Amino acid sequence: MDENYQSAGSTTIATDVLLTIAQLTALSVPGVSRLSPLRGKGMELFLKHGQARDGIKIEVADDIVYADIYVILKNDINVRDASHNIQRDVARAISEMVGMQVGRINIHIEDIDYPMEAKA
Repeated sequence: MDENYQSAGSTTIATDVLLTIAQLTALSVPGVSRLSPLRGKGMELFLKHGQARDGIKIEVADDIVYADIYVILKNDINVRDASHNIQRDVARAISEMVGMQVGRINIHIEDIDYPMEAKA
C-alpha cells in the first residue's frame, strides 16, 4: 500500500449486523436446538446502550464486542463442548467478517430439548 495513502472516511458496523452474525453462527453449531427468547432484559439493555434480538445480546464498547448468547441445546450433546464451540465460532465469525475485536462471549444454557417420546 502507498505510504501517502489517506483514508477518505470511516466504516461503521451496525449492531444489527453483529446480532445477525452471532445469531446465525450460534444456530449453526452442532447441538444447538434454538435460541431462547430474552425476557425482561429490555430496560437493562436500554440503560447499558446494548441491543438484543432472539437470544443474542450485544454491547460494543471501545470497538470491542461483548455478547451474551441464550441457547436451548439438544439433549444428546455435551453441554460444555457445545458452549465452547459456540464461543469459539461466534468470536471467529465476528472477527473475520467485520474485523472487530471480541472481548467476551457468555453462553447461557436456558434449557435442553428432549424428543416428544421422552416427555410422555
